[in-house]
Amino acid sequence: MKSNLDLSSAGWRKSRHSGGGNGQGAPDCVEVADNIPGVVPVRDSKRPHGPALLIPAPAWAAFLSDLRG
Repeated sequence: MKSNLDLSSAGWRKSRHSGGGNGQGAPDCVEVADNIPGVVPVRDSKRPHGPALLIPAPAWAAFLSDLRG
């Protein structure tokens, strides 16, 4: 897996269940970046310039499937 992946222009998103401190969900959570071939970058939304975990796409799909299951 690429550890030197440039994520500076990645489009990050939070879960729709994440709020902004308005009482509708946790104000801070994880963010994921879309459209990165083969991996799903995950980072702490409180540290947007911090490190990101690179999760293999099949492992992320299995994780989401288990959450929904």
